[in-house]
Order: sequence, then C-alpha cells, then structure tokens
Amino acid sequence: MFQTDGYETHDRLLTSAKFEALASFFERKLAALPAGERPEHMDVPHLTDPALFEWLLDADVLDLVESLIGPDIALFSSHFICKPAGDGKPVPWHQDAHFWRDTISPAGDAITVWLAIDPSTTENGCLRVIPGSHLAPVEHQGNADSFFNQETSVDESRAVDVELERGACSVHSAMLVHGSPPNRSSLRRCGYTMRYMPTTVRFLKGGSHKIYLARGRDHVGNTYAPVP
Repeated sequence: MFQTDGYETHDRLLTSAKFEALASFFERKLAALPAGERPEHMDVPHLTDPALFEWLLDADVLDLVESLIGPDIALFSSHFICKPAGDGKPVPWHQDAHFWRDTISPAGDAITVWLAIDPSTTENGCLRVIPGSHLAPVEHQGNADSFFNQETSVDESRAVDVELERGACSVHSAMLVHGSPPNRSSLRRCGYTMRYMPTTVRFLKGGSHKIYLARGRDHVGNTYAPVP
C-alpha cells in the first residue's frame, strides 16, 4: 500500500506501557505551554527535550521505518500537532517535500510516522490524503491565510480520511499530498509526527536544526549530532 498509495496505517506502534508514557509526557508539555501559544505549533520538541529520544529511537518504531526506507536511517524531525476542541486549525493540502527541499535532498525520500495520541476522526479533523499523489511533485501557491502560507489545489473527491484509534499510526511519504480540516468538535485531536530519512539523503543546512543517526551507517557524509 505504501508504494502504490504513498501511505499505510498500523493498529499499534509502541508497546502499551511506552505509549502511555509518551501520552503522559505530552500532557505535561501541553500544560506547560506559555499563555496564548497555540498547541498546533509544538515543533521539533526533541531539540529542547531529549527525553523524546526514548520514543523516537524505539526499536519498534525503527523496525517499521526500516521496512519502508531500509536499514540506514536518520532522524530528521518531530512535531506534536495538537488541534484543540472547538477551534483547532486546519492544515492546507501540501507535500512535505515542497517545504523541506532547501533542507534535505532529495526531500521526497523522507517519511513521516503519524502516531495518534488521541483518537483521530473525521469529526475532530483527522489527516486526509490523496492516494497515489506521491508519484510526482505538485505546484504550491502562496496563501497568507494558510497554516504554511502556501498550499496546493486538489480534487477532494479523491481524498481519503485516515482515521486512527488512540495508539495507532499512519506512515506517509514526504511526497504525498495531504492536509486536514479544522477541529470544530468537542474532542481534542493530537498526533506526534516522527520524521525519518534514509542516510542516502543529504542534510543541506543546519543552523539550530540537527539530524541524528538512528540506525545503520551514513552514505553521503552527513554530520549527525550525538544522541543526548
């Protein structure tokens, strides 16, 4: 399914104990957000909170990633994306690779593991995908009101809702066109995105961002930060 559609789903990713520990960790992070800060923007939390490497480098997670991109794996990024009940922000249609093309190359070789901290449903703004759209890049247009300031246009009749139970996950290609509607329901929707790439992908620039060798060996001379 991943090769043909650009995504796949799994009923479980972590052991029950490890998942509950991550869910509790997230609740503490959420409670500590400064007043007025939106929970949709909890990006790269592992760069400031190394406790997250327990889950990002979990053997079960890396086994799933290896089955899709091979044994030599770099951890690229992560992001808690939490849509509060009632006013959770939409995410426009886009390809991740479009936004990562100046950071990694080829950006389309990266993948995202989307772990459901809460149930993710059509009612509370679950991920929506366009199956098969990972096979070619698409144009993005500027939109100042968009979550990313850029978005692409799609035939929404082709869209599939990726509904996930708590603890389940989806995996999608960086080339897959995807997005999500606003959360107008009474239930929060949170996912933890864990992003990986084969070590044949070059890391083009650093700044404050770092990548980590998660498994295997490097193939292109990347510089990896030591795992805390």
